[in-house]
Amino acid sequence: MKRIFAITAMSASLISLSSVAKAEVKVGFLGTLSGPSAEVGRDQIDGFMLALEHLDGKLGGVKATVIREDDQQKPEVALGALAKLLEKEKVDVVTGLTFANILMALQSRIAATDVPFVGSVAGPSPTAGAQCKPNLFVTSWQSDVPAEAMGKYLQDKGIKRLSTLTPNFVGGKDKISGLKRFYKGEIVDEIYTPLNQLDFSAELTQLNASKPDAAFAFYPGALGVTFVRQFQQAGLLGKMPLATTNTIEGTAIDAMGAATIGATVADTWTPGMPNPESRRFVAAFEKKFNRMPSAYAAFSYDAAMLLDAAVKTTGGKTDDRKALSKAIASAKFKSLRGDFRFGPNNYPVQSYHVFQMVAGAAGKPEFKLVAENVLKSHADSYVAQCPLK
Repeated sequence: MKRIFAITAMSASLISLSSVAKAEVKVGFLGTLSGPSAEVGRDQIDGFMLALEHLDGKLGGVKATVIREDDQQKPEVALGALAKLLEKEKVDVVTGLTFANILMALQSRIAATDVPFVGSVAGPSPTAGAQCKPNLFVTSWQSDVPAEAMGKYLQDKGIKRLSTLTPNFVGGKDKISGLKRFYKGEIVDEIYTPLNQLDFSAELTQLNASKPDAAFAFYPGALGVTFVRQFQQAGLLGKMPLATTNTIEGTAIDAMGAATIGATVADTWTPGMPNPESRRFVAAFEKKFNRMPSAYAAFSYDAAMLLDAAVKTTGGKTDDRKALSKAIASAKFKSLRGDFRFGPNNYPVQSYHVFQMVAGAAGKPEFKLVAENVLKSHADSYVAQCPLK
């Protein structure tokens, strides 16, 4: 009896110890921090760290440590970096996840662990549909959806003939798929360029010859700077409307300058969002980093706030990864973009708007909201394919 009592007491003690909140939450940040699109990853980490600063360095009241890894926009590098985060650092959660092709390369590794992944940029369609996972969450959008909003806006505006330009990778193809879902006019040119191409003279010559009613472009990071400036240099600015998603944003705007004026932007958030939380975030980000935040910074700020709410729900106990994922799926927090919730595929249900670039103070480009709730409380088109529903 004494032995049985001792074993029972020891078991109770172990159970008690396992339910105690951890002294530290370890967050692995895996993103693109070098190369031509490093600005996107930099905005992600800066947005996340600003949120942590506003949370006094804690998530759910528990001290948070962030371990950074650069995937260099290379799948093989990303796989090695993720192995380090999971096996050596034993992180409680992974965030970042910048580019769609990188996230796709990580799918088997994500499926092999219960550690939650909270991405704040990449949203490739397979991960919202057939390859959705209970431990994979995206705080930005499924890649198609900003282009869906722009497609609807262009359709509503009566644009009959449209040319499209985007890099030739899964994220770019998703954008065009989304655009076509709502835009029903004629696609005059559907142009795909290499992901590392920085000279668009041939494509812009083709565009000038086709004379569409408008051009739609998706070029992230440095690609966007080059494309928008060359669009202006080719004499197309003012000749045809330029509609974009995830191209005119963040520090890229300073480099683009007047070349952005008049262009339209579709997204769920830009610095032109008028709600109080967004305005406070923009002011704090600009004060700390001396630059305008992109949507990627905002989505990463929200990722930290989401994790704060989820860890709080678990009472600071993050060892049970499945319980942590469930807490993330249902966590309530104040998003910078307004109403936000996860759908059954762990992708956002949220509203999308269209902004126009206008000359603000001293001629500096600013975002002006011109069409609110173009898509309201909108879910992506792949949720029905997700087996989690």
